[in-house]
Amino acid sequence: MHSPIWKPSRARRNAANLTAFRAFLERRGHDPGDGYEALWRWSLADQAAFWDAFWDWSGVVGDKGDAVLEEGLEPTQTRYFSGARLNFAENLLQRTDSGPAIIAYSESGPAQTLSWAELRDLVSRVVQAMQDEGIRPGDRVALLLPNLPEAIAAVLAAASLGAITASASPDFGVDGVVDRFGQIAPRLLIGIDGYRYGGRWYPAVSKLAGVAARLPSVERTVVVRARHPGPAAGTGSRPAATPPGADRSARPDAVAPHRSADLPGGIDFADFIAPYQPARIPFARLPFAHPLYILFSSGTTGPPKCIVHGAGGVLLQHMKEQQLHADVKADDRVFYFTTLGWMMWNWLVSILASRATVLLYDGSPSFPGHEVLFDFADAARMTHLGTSPRYITGLRTSGARPRKSHALTSLRTVLSTGSPLDAEGFRYVYEHVKRDVHLASVSGGTDLCACFVGGLPTRPVFAGEIQGPALGMAVEVYDDEGRPLQRGKGELVCTRPFPSMPLGFWGDEGGKRYHETYFRRFPGVWHHGDYIETTSSGGYVIHGRSDATLIVAGVRIGTAELYRVVEALPEVREAIAIGQRRPGGTRMILFVRPRAGTILNAPLRARIRATLRKRASPRHVPAKILEVSDIPRTRSGKIVELAVRAVVHGEEVGNRQALANPEALEQFRNRPELAT
Repeated sequence: MHSPIWKPSRARRNAANLTAFRAFLERRGHDPGDGYEALWRWSLADQAAFWDAFWDWSGVVGDKGDAVLEEGLEPTQTRYFSGARLNFAENLLQRTDSGPAIIAYSESGPAQTLSWAELRDLVSRVVQAMQDEGIRPGDRVALLLPNLPEAIAAVLAAASLGAITASASPDFGVDGVVDRFGQIAPRLLIGIDGYRYGGRWYPAVSKLAGVAARLPSVERTVVVRARHPGPAAGTGSRPAATPPGADRSARPDAVAPHRSADLPGGIDFADFIAPYQPARIPFARLPFAHPLYILFSSGTTGPPKCIVHGAGGVLLQHMKEQQLHADVKADDRVFYFTTLGWMMWNWLVSILASRATVLLYDGSPSFPGHEVLFDFADAARMTHLGTSPRYITGLRTSGARPRKSHALTSLRTVLSTGSPLDAEGFRYVYEHVKRDVHLASVSGGTDLCACFVGGLPTRPVFAGEIQGPALGMAVEVYDDEGRPLQRGKGELVCTRPFPSMPLGFWGDEGGKRYHETYFRRFPGVWHHGDYIETTSSGGYVIHGRSDATLIVAGVRIGTAELYRVVEALPEVREAIAIGQRRPGGTRMILFVRPRAGTILNAPLRARIRATLRKRASPRHVPAKILEVSDIPRTRSGKIVELAVRAVVHGEEVGNRQALANPEALEQFRNRPELAT
């Protein structure tokens, strides 16, 4: 076994929430055994005892009821806490003191801080406004907002009434928003008048109006006015970046005048809540499985799936992940760089349930430079920094050295998700961000609004590996025939139900599409679609999406295996690989985006091939290596092999609006090099 890149100190292990939870279990008479693996196996062997104990230990507010677990014949028939009554928002608003609940920054600097008392007062006013609009349990509220406190207030207000929230970020195009919200018929739409990205201001009122006009169900459109419509502080003459999906015809730093009354049912957010004074919030105690969120799949292979998640399952899973796997404690200050179009925003909102402070950032993470998030970390005394492998790679290749330029005194955890983080990324964090930090690479998805595998604050970290399975999640690796693998690569599956399994897909009467999505491949077993490997240390390496894996000479190759090798070359910025169907079989094509000032010439192609042959295997060497200037991604930053593969084969790409940069697909169409 190779050596770990970081080990928690004894003091840190003793102080971890995971250690306190184990002691709690023992006081209740449970014997989970020694070590994390034993605890994990106990959490599966006695799920009812595990979730019952976690409810009590974490302090969930509500009536737990008598039945913790009722197993059904099918996974979707299993019920958790069927007699429970709780309210999601009540659990997130337990504190009412003057400490900070939300600290918000933007590209212009500090934007707003809300104390727990102020947040509760704001939520109460939004609740009253929603009540007067007739919002009832089960109604849908749609958010088209940047990462602002008003977005969190709107979610909590809707949840307090039992309404269901769906969200998207304002960089989505009108069609992309309507593809999502149009399926769920929201009654209330809350949007922004404009947003800033990369030092430029992008008016969004016309987009909001276009969305509202195409959603006949919307009875009221509420417009939040952005706080910083002028030039960003300190931007000078630096060229502005264009955000994915932005209106590129917009005049920089121009504020589009508007009257909210011009929108269907339009009113400014300030006017929406102005008639109301802070009052007691009527938290509706609802069943554990009452719908809370509708999240949307990327939709790059068809219309986005509308995935309905229940309040109790989301609450328990998020609290478990945050408190036990990320070691979030009361008064911590937790940040994740995300937009409202990614499930990590919903995860971030739940931080309030741990009585910790939510840190929000609105804008580009690299404008005017890569140091902006570390400036925020120092200023806000950040304890948890959440980001993506793409951002970490950007830091590494830019030569950023946060450990030398910033104090980062309070930072003790770095979280990474969205795609696999390679070993180089791990080493960069420990060498150039902070040496004594828990780097937790995690993986799950929109489908479960939670994680299957993730961080373990009491165990060592190995470069390039996710530390282990999450408690209560029966993670296994299957071969193509559905047999468990102790070693080797295979399909990520979950063999038992879990609390945040979707309630279903919106509009999927009878659940046929739901079952086909997760349970068709291995009946009765959740098939997640990740190609994964168990390591000798008990951790995991994810090699990409299994539907994007390549079969070369009868051997499956995960695309992440290729990217880890190729993107380590200094000349390569990023890459994407697909299998091209040919009369004689399928061949591997590698598209490479070189770094600025580099061209993909014959010597570089030869280096790429030689490096893949040496560091991976001869089977990893592509048949052709072609240059592109951009690679298409979803709005959460994931590259889309399936969309590229469709374009190469002359097939339609469903829902291009799901992509942050759909124009990049044109570089892959009708390439003459692929005809030979």
